Amino acid sequence: MTAPTEQDTPAPEPFGLGSSPLRTDALPKALGIYPYAADLWAEGLLWGAVLRSPHAHARIVSVDTSAALALPGVHAVVTAADLASCPVPGDRPVLASEVVRHHGEPIAAVAAETPDTARLAASLVAVEYEVLEAVTDPEAAFNAAPLHPDGNLFRHLPLRTGDPEAVGEFVVEGLYQVGRQDPAPIGAEAGLAVPRPDGGVELHLSTTDPHGDRDRTAACLGLDPDRVRTVVTGVPGAATDREALSFQVLLALLALRTGRPVKMTLTREESFHTHTSRHPALLRYRHHADAEGKLVKVEAQILLDGGAYADVSAEALAAATAFSVGPYTCPNVFVDAWAVRTNNPPAGRMRGEGALQTCFAHESQLDQLAKQVGIDPLEIRRRNAMATGDPLPTGQAVTCPAPVEALLDAVTELPLPALPVDDPEADWMLPGGPGGAGDPAAVRRGIGYAVGMVHMLGAEGEDEVSTATVRVSGDHATVICAAVDAGQGFATLARQIVQTTLGVSEVYVAPVDSDQPAAGPSARGRHTWVSGGAVEKAALMVRHQLLQPIAANFGMSVELLSIADGKITSYDGVLGMPVAEALEGKELWATAQCRPHPTEPLDENAQGDAFVSIAFCAMRAVVDVDIELGAVRVVDVTVAQDVGRALNPRQIEDRIEGAVAQGVGLALMENLRTEGGRPVNASLTGYRLPTALDTPDIRIAALLEERDVVATFGAKAVSAVPAVVAPAAVAAAVRAATGMPVGRLPILPEDAIAAV
Repeated sequence: MTAPTEQDTPAPEPFGLGSSPLRTDALPKALGIYPYAADLWAEGLLWGAVLRSPHAHARIVSVDTSAALALPGVHAVVTAADLASCPVPGDRPVLASEVVRHHGEPIAAVAAETPDTARLAASLVAVEYEVLEAVTDPEAAFNAAPLHPDGNLFRHLPLRTGDPEAVGEFVVEGLYQVGRQDPAPIGAEAGLAVPRPDGGVELHLSTTDPHGDRDRTAACLGLDPDRVRTVVTGVPGAATDREALSFQVLLALLALRTGRPVKMTLTREESFHTHTSRHPALLRYRHHADAEGKLVKVEAQILLDGGAYADVSAEALAAATAFSVGPYTCPNVFVDAWAVRTNNPPAGRMRGEGALQTCFAHESQLDQLAKQVGIDPLEIRRRNAMATGDPLPTGQAVTCPAPVEALLDAVTELPLPALPVDDPEADWMLPGGPGGAGDPAAVRRGIGYAVGMVHMLGAEGEDEVSTATVRVSGDHATVICAAVDAGQGFATLARQIVQTTLGVSEVYVAPVDSDQPAAGPSARGRHTWVSGGAVEKAALMVRHQLLQPIAANFGMSVELLSIADGKITSYDGVLGMPVAEALEGKELWATAQCRPHPTEPLDENAQGDAFVSIAFCAMRAVVDVDIELGAVRVVDVTVAQDVGRALNPRQIEDRIEGAVAQGVGLALMENLRTEGGRPVNASLTGYRLPTALDTPDIRIAALLEERDVVATFGAKAVSAVPAVVAPAAVAAAVRAATGMPVGRLPILPEDAIAAV
């Protein structure tokens, strides 16, 4: 037997922060053996189904459940009457009682022995409706009769700063529209509810907010929160909240009513009805600039369609207002922004809510302005670029790193992609793909630039806090933190934090449930900062417990000892001890919280320090457009991003690539279309998603690491801002190729047709 050579020896797994270890769930997900909520099973299982409204707006005259209850195999039918005694958080009912406000709103729910029986029983619930006129135009919502006791206006933000009489030498105006992008998760919503002996219920969900789901479910059912337990199952990716309130409450109610486990797995069409989508927007802008292209004044009217229920419309409007000018400085800003209620599907949280809509508008305006002034689109952005210390239109100073100019410079450093060759075998590279009807001579190339920004963590006084426990026993450590890894890689990051802090290579991250202390929802990159901060603090406390007796034995302070590469070393090099040896026979643990500095609500003039920190991104998009057919192919997207510190470079690159693909989807194809408030393409064949063939080459020109001193490890969130910028960059490139104004997303073929 020959000794293994150096070439045969496997390389050690990357270790600690700054490295890119393989995610622990990567292999089972790639092999298709990772357990998701749809895979759950329990003895005595019943199946749930929901009856949904076929109308966007109607009065419920009567509900008759007798035919459904008479069907063999049906164990329970519940309606709004079964929840009438308990308060419902927010303005959205679990089940509609008197009025239906959007198509697909839940009316009743059924538990039965089989999925088919449950669905048949749901269809047998007889509902008499008085159909009402649906308000589907957000501009009409202002003067329409109230659709809800809370009225039709979710929020109005009037932003006023500077001189209203200021004018510029150049003035450009634009009207912009953004469609209804749906998260369209590949894994549809599913869950299992199991009744408990104490009269409570255990919910197994692919949720991104286990404690929020627990508390809202308990409130709706009139239970103490400690009698509802939420267990997080495998989350099949999440670019928004995973489940609406009705989903988990109905599961729990059916389980309590029947005394048996109840499972619900939604169809694809039901999935589109259950989760929220991006806010459609209408934006009117007027930009003033001086002779050099410097912004003098920005005026805007922003209207967000929040759909039937409030959800996070007020938060989205705050971001849209604050970032209405983009990452640029302007002394005079006057904005009126509204979020309104309609009978359209509810809109909610989705990467860069509010910021994406305004990014498309302000970047389109800058392209117009550059053309009017007669300077390069890159140059006009450089001349107006925000820097650290500059104020937002809300009056808040941007104290975090704001390397906007450096990002613009970085995206220009990579060479442009080659032009398509005149080769019959390369015709798949042309817009429309192989066999396209277009003439290659009609293909024009366009290059566009865009810069955008998003806020991180909650805003306007929202209390951000997370708790984590780190326990070390022998040569391994355990992290207990209720931060859900929704695809952003938090579990891997938590391992890396403990590895770096304690020098322990084997780190186990415990599954998440609501019995653990709260960590908050997976949104706005908060777990990297807040939950990562809690893990770091707990690990540092354990580190002190470990090093303190060693330091005392050598008559030195703990600060003179360091841990690196699995060894404890003194400042003078005299002491060198493996961490495993120091931990032998010991069990150490600590619990810690992380709470970033507080923010404040925007006042009546939309002024205030509303955001904890901001992340920036610049992009260059290259497109080929068949200007006769309007077919567009995104060839290349080059990204430069402000990341603070790259804690896991490979995960950052993966997140950027996914966000760019999502942004390209909105730019060219994704739009949940409605007629009279009813979605008409609620399927994965009707709702077009970008495939691997639609996704361009994505090149990362720079991950700028200028650390944010108030953030955990100085790192910034990475996945929202590329999704915000990509649609604007693609639109700019199409505009450059065609000479057409391109004022809406997604870009339709008629928007890209130009005179040859």
